[in-house]
Amino acid sequence: MKWFSLKWFTSAALQKFEWANAYYFWLLLLIPGLFFLKWVFKSQKKQNLILSINNISIQASMFVWLRYLVPFFYVLGIFCLILALARPQLVNQDNEKYAEGIDIALAIDISDSMLAKDLQPNRLEAAKNIGIEFISGRMNDRIALVAFAGETTTLSPLTTDYSMLKEYLKSLNTSIIKTSGTAIGLALSSCINKLRDVPGKSKIAILISDGDNTTGSIDPEIAIELAKTFGIRVYTIAIGENSGEEKIDEKTLKMMAEKTDGQFFRANDNNALTKIFTKINLLEKTIFKDQGIKDVSDYYYIYLNWSIVFFLISLFLKFTFLGNILED
Repeated sequence: MKWFSLKWFTSAALQKFEWANAYYFWLLLLIPGLFFLKWVFKSQKKQNLILSINNISIQASMFVWLRYLVPFFYVLGIFCLILALARPQLVNQDNEKYAEGIDIALAIDISDSMLAKDLQPNRLEAAKNIGIEFISGRMNDRIALVAFAGETTTLSPLTTDYSMLKEYLKSLNTSIIKTSGTAIGLALSSCINKLRDVPGKSKIAILISDGDNTTGSIDPEIAIELAKTFGIRVYTIAIGENSGEEKIDEKTLKMMAEKTDGQFFRANDNNALTKIFTKINLLEKTIFKDQGIKDVSDYYYIYLNWSIVFFLISLFLKFTFLGNILED
């Protein structure tokens, strides 16, 4: 049924809708109020114009009813606008579905030390590949991505657009952030910002890094207290072998996990990293009770279109031969 069909105004059509913002119907009381104010502030009644044609007097008041076309269409415009604001919907499926899932903020270290080749082909590429595999196994989890070195950058807010997330991961490289160092406290704070206002109890931050906190404007201890305040568990992964020039400092990463009731993991090869993500998936799972899914179609645009049409008709009549809308 096209939007310009008058069937949208039938009782049967209106009764089928669920009104998401039904409280807007109180605005209908303004319509008689407008006419009341017009009557109160009317200064004087205009005299009827008498025309004489061939000695036949015709009172112009015979055609006064035409003037009511202007307020009539204006009121129809207001009425349709209120219907649009009330947001009519048709629910095609009443059965609510509940989904299990996690809100996850994943932060990956992209400092130069992540180019070490103790994992294949290097630490950063190994973390990216396992991250992509981890995301591929998601169904209802919302994931945010953060990259960090001496500073942090947000790649994505919480989303279930897994294709986009995987593309962001593929594009990660050490040149994205120019500031050198490892700002772990700042990275955790960025994760907290993505998670702090979301509902539900299952909110976790996963930090993958190969070093201790060496820079950043926020101390890891402060970030830990913020995570505890917002009920966020922190899982940390120290990636890489503890040999050669690039030593792994696990102290900060262990502390962050322990103080937020999370867990610390050591990933010294690609297989270990895969098992860590599998274990995290088993540890954290909850039901999103507030995510009942309904197949809902909005129809507010139908009445919004009609509102515009009626307002345009009212303006056309007002500025042609019917005069001002406030005149009698």
